[in-house]
Amino acid sequence: MKIVTVGSRSFVTSFQLAGVPGIISETPEGALDEIKKLSGDSDVGLILVSDDISEPINDQLTDLRAQSSTLVFALPSVGSKKTEVDYRVMLKKILGV
Repeated sequence: MKIVTVGSRSFVTSFQLAGVPGIISETPEGALDEIKKLSGDSDVGLILVSDDISEPINDQLTDLRAQSSTLVFALPSVGSKKTEVDYRVMLKKILGV
């Protein structure tokens, strides 16, 4: 199973540095289209989305989560007003490593 990120350039690049591929999308609508495509891919098991992109499409993501076996998680975006985030630690927690 693969992990893929969807979000802004800085969000995706942060994960690419750790070896996680991603798709850059600066708009929530574009991200939703990409997430729908990825959730239909049997090789993708986890999609990580930046929270600034996911908030406007949260209802659609909830519907998608109910229909798909692919996990979709929203994480704080780079520069988020939320506390500092160590993406590697967060990824390990999500995966149970």
